[in-house]
Amino acid sequence: MSEWNMIKICKIAHEMKDCFAFTMFGDLFEEDFSFISNNHFGKGKKSKPRDSEPPPPRDFTNLSGIKNQGGTCYLNSLLQTLLFTPEFREALFSLGPEELGSLDDSSKPDAKVRIIPLQLQRLFAQLLLLDQQAASTTDLTESFGWNSHEEMRQHDVQELNRILFSALETSLVGTSGHDLIKRLYHGIVVNQIVCKECKNISERQEDFLDLTVAVKGVTGLEEALWNMYVEEEYFENENLYRCGACDKLVEASKSAKLRKLPPFLTISLLRFNFDFEKCERYKETSCYTFPIQINLKPFCEQTEMDDSEYMYELFSVIIHKGGCYGGHYHVYIRDVDELGNWQLQEEEDRLIEDTALRDNENAKEVENPLAVLKGILSEEESKQMPVDQLGQKLLEKKGMSWNKKYRKQYGALRKYLQNHPHIFQFSPDENKVGLKEKHKLLFKSDSQGQGLQSPPRKNDVQWNSEKKPTRLRDSSGCHWFDLNDSKVQPIKEMDIEKQFQGKESAYMLFYRKSQLKRPPEARGNPRYQIPEHLLNEMNAANTELQKKRAECDSANNGIDLHLHLSSCYKFHNGALHPSLTWKEGVVDLTIDRRKTLGDLRQSVFQMLESWEGDMILSIAKPLPAGLHLYQILDGDELTLDGIGLADGADIFVWNGKEVGGTKVMTGADHEPVVINVLRLAEYNEGGKGQHFTESQHVFSCSTKLGDLRRALAPSGGIILKNGSGPDKEAKNWEVFLEEDMKETVKGVGLMDGCSVLILDSHDQSFVNMSSGNLTAFTYDISWLQVKNFCRTQDEEKHVKITATIETVMSDIKMKAIREFQLEEELANDSCLRPVSGNGKLLSPVPEDYTVKEAELKMGSLLGLCHGNAPTSTQLFLYFIVGSDQNASPEMEIVVEETASVKEGFLKIPIWWFKSSSHKKHGENTQDQVNGMTCKMDALQVSPTGDSPEYIHTDMDLCYAGSIEIAGEASLEDLKMQAMTLLCCQEQIVPLPSFLRAWTVDSKRPAKLLRNNKQQLNDYKLGARVEICIEPLQKEEHLGPHELLLRVQMGIPGERDYYDSTDLVWDISKECTTWALRQQVASHYCLPVDKIEIAKYFPERFEWLPISSWTQQISKRKRKKKQESLQSAPYHLKDGDIIGVKNLLLDDTKDFSTVRDDVGKEKQRQLVLQKKKSRQAERLQDHVFSEEKLNIKHRKPEVALSINVGVFR
Repeated sequence: MSEWNMIKICKIAHEMKDCFAFTMFGDLFEEDFSFISNNHFGKGKKSKPRDSEPPPPRDFTNLSGIKNQGGTCYLNSLLQTLLFTPEFREALFSLGPEELGSLDDSSKPDAKVRIIPLQLQRLFAQLLLLDQQAASTTDLTESFGWNSHEEMRQHDVQELNRILFSALETSLVGTSGHDLIKRLYHGIVVNQIVCKECKNISERQEDFLDLTVAVKGVTGLEEALWNMYVEEEYFENENLYRCGACDKLVEASKSAKLRKLPPFLTISLLRFNFDFEKCERYKETSCYTFPIQINLKPFCEQTEMDDSEYMYELFSVIIHKGGCYGGHYHVYIRDVDELGNWQLQEEEDRLIEDTALRDNENAKEVENPLAVLKGILSEEESKQMPVDQLGQKLLEKKGMSWNKKYRKQYGALRKYLQNHPHIFQFSPDENKVGLKEKHKLLFKSDSQGQGLQSPPRKNDVQWNSEKKPTRLRDSSGCHWFDLNDSKVQPIKEMDIEKQFQGKESAYMLFYRKSQLKRPPEARGNPRYQIPEHLLNEMNAANTELQKKRAECDSANNGIDLHLHLSSCYKFHNGALHPSLTWKEGVVDLTIDRRKTLGDLRQSVFQMLESWEGDMILSIAKPLPAGLHLYQILDGDELTLDGIGLADGADIFVWNGKEVGGTKVMTGADHEPVVINVLRLAEYNEGGKGQHFTESQHVFSCSTKLGDLRRALAPSGGIILKNGSGPDKEAKNWEVFLEEDMKETVKGVGLMDGCSVLILDSHDQSFVNMSSGNLTAFTYDISWLQVKNFCRTQDEEKHVKITATIETVMSDIKMKAIREFQLEEELANDSCLRPVSGNGKLLSPVPEDYTVKEAELKMGSLLGLCHGNAPTSTQLFLYFIVGSDQNASPEMEIVVEETASVKEGFLKIPIWWFKSSSHKKHGENTQDQVNGMTCKMDALQVSPTGDSPEYIHTDMDLCYAGSIEIAGEASLEDLKMQAMTLLCCQEQIVPLPSFLRAWTVDSKRPAKLLRNNKQQLNDYKLGARVEICIEPLQKEEHLGPHELLLRVQMGIPGERDYYDSTDLVWDISKECTTWALRQQVASHYCLPVDKIEIAKYFPERFEWLPISSWTQQISKRKRKKKQESLQSAPYHLKDGDIIGVKNLLLDDTKDFSTVRDDVGKEKQRQLVLQKKKSRQAERLQDHVFSEEKLNIKHRKPEVALSINVGVFR
């Protein structure tokens, strides 16, 4: 291998390593790795360093995004909101260097430079004026005092909003902008308490920069504001207020109002809450609406002003996607000053339909699926076709399914069709789809003419400074954009509704007063109010960017061509060879690939001033035989890229006819081929080493094989082709027959490096002409023994079959059948099997194997047996039936390699359960409080080990055995199989519907399995599931909305309960406290107000009363639907125990029993023991390694901070 090839391989390997490093982390921080080059180090092409690549320009929106430094999406969203708050932006720009200082003086020790506002000014100027896709916040975060760790951490955007405003206020102390934040964002809330007796008003005033509103239990923003600033809280009954004027406890009302409204109202939504039941944080993803325009008059203290004073318009929505421990922020922003270009897919579709024309010759692949789908539907004779059939038609037309080609960008096919109702029309059952009439007519007219042109792709839109695209406006004049780090996309106002709920939902809202109007000169003018020094800096930066892009564009589109001059070449031996050295005959030329072939020809003329006559340029390619010419480059108006001229291409410059007086044949049909010609050596010294003499010859690939034979063997002979490369064993040679002599060299598969063997007339004895193979001449001929196991009338006997290691097993079998004088038909039902030393028949040998491939030694014994040998795709296996290997006979089977062992069987331990409600009266009722669970602790056997013997006790839950059942079997099949177990056979169960099946968890029944016809796989039981079977007194068919509860009535005057009974409760309408109380009261025939109920938690030995709603609440809140008992804190489910107290006989509301006291005491003792053991371990070892404990901790949360200098 040459030194250059070694260097090239090392470079490619290093490039692959770098690519793997990026692939390994994926889109962890959603960074843009588009700077990675796809260059594979072609000839003379050097890879560019990443830093030399200028940033890409802005896209068609003409708005700039912000790069994510790793975890700064929350910062980017807030900065874009502040940028699109024109009043804030202009107030910041109004502060000049005389007040803020200069960044050039920041390194001076005595200079007071207010770095944060200066860097914010500079970033805003870049976002407005610098022609780049995304700006960097590195300088700004450095002014915050953040290091790389801080930039990789995620923080809360609400927290950042307050800290950034505080940092700005501190930075602007002593300047004209000292009150910037207060002037724009400061509001006042007043809290009042009014005494009902003396009417005295006690009030407290609070300032705010943003309002925090609740999300949980509230349907939207207006309801949350109503609860905060309209609803009153009353002090009455036991909860009274001490009035300072009356000097006594009195009834009073408490309320809050908005006293002063800021020009910009910031609202933070409390999406993150804490679940005290689970002791963890969670994100509230319920639906929470907010209006585009809101009237705050109902929530204000002063309401005498005009309504316009209270009207606010939404202009920014910061959105959080993810959970409470991480996620991603982006922002929807209304472009108040109309700085961006807004164009949605609908407008693009309309332009496509109005202006597109079909050109079959130059049509490119259609990337937008809209035209493809319309084309398919327009060709359909029937009005509509099934959606699934449409997907199949698309696969046939494009060669790729919708999911592979379009799903990632456009979503599911059905959803895409539904998103274009103006084009596609669904049938009433939504299973079929067709085109609306106007689009069908459009396609019919197009099919008669040129048709529809391939629509341009969205990302192919070219924008330049000379011609700006038409800016589309809606009725309001302002449009919305989604600013997601570096990406900026136009959206519709209705898209905001999608952020009302879900894991990706609104988190902060920003409103501006409707009275705030923008001056006409600010519309569409990003330079408005920007200081002169920043304008000059941005102009210089744009000039430098354009220069870098031009240089980079030229470098990226430049290709190196190697010009081979005909005057430096001669033609011999079928190819072109340089007269001098290779380098002296080649001239390198670099040219832009976008230039035309005429420009290339002109450049070559200028380089070769002494050239005379016609100049023809041909594509050349170095081959093993020499340089060969292919097609002539023609069409001076075509670009070099258009004709497929690649970087590093070889171009031959000549007159198009001859080179050095010799006519040159060009094209792929005349490629020269280098062939190795072998002849048998006259002697072989020592019997080892090379048996051939070798020489190389060059032939055109269009040369007839007969001409090649006449050239190589003029006196006659045989030509053999080596079918396996350089290995010259006899098995690789194939004879070219007489009918092959009319074929070409290329037609018979001879390529560069192929070998042919020429046998003269005296060598032809080595060739078996009937098989077309070269007979072995380097191996000794020997024999194999074959024994007859076909059990014919004749006795078993041995025969010797002559063979070489290259003899095929099927030939040996046929010879043996003839030697045994057996019928020829036996060949179709027999095989050869090696016989081991102890006489055992081994696996049959495939008939297409040679003796060498079968790994048989000469003299080995084979058995001729009935049955077919396995093919190359089959396996021969031995097996036994039963567990005793010695007693069971060994059997044989032939199976396909692809055959799989049947999977999906479940081995399920079965427990037998009899609830206390089914015991006869007078049986042991001790400890019946916990019914089905308390007896489990006494069971000392485990179902996961060996099957225990049945224990005859009075336990409610005992082990019955285990069953094996397919996952496709139904629940009814499982019950039927469980009834066959010994423990279950003692019970009288007429039908499976008289059995109830539970899963077992923590030694107690857990999940109730419904629907006898449902497959076990549908329950997702898992590999270690255990099932508990409960017999019933009558058939049971529980529906999906029926809840099974165990209710038990308390014994009056005792801390104990009667036996529990089953209560089936239909919760399809509601699952509330009131509904459950009614159901239980009806079950015991008692008045609703004369019972108390509680749910039992056996794992904690605790009862949680299910009380009715008796608190005094407002009428508005009373109308709200009460929360379901299936949610926190009750989490009501099948099998739960409900304790009932009859207040007519027992007025005690204590639901606990003596057993609960004992259980709690045991738990307390267990906790104390664990605590003492942990303390003892800490004394032995102070430091515990987290690696030993294998505990994955979350990273500790770090408070967000911004460092600000002192400017007082």
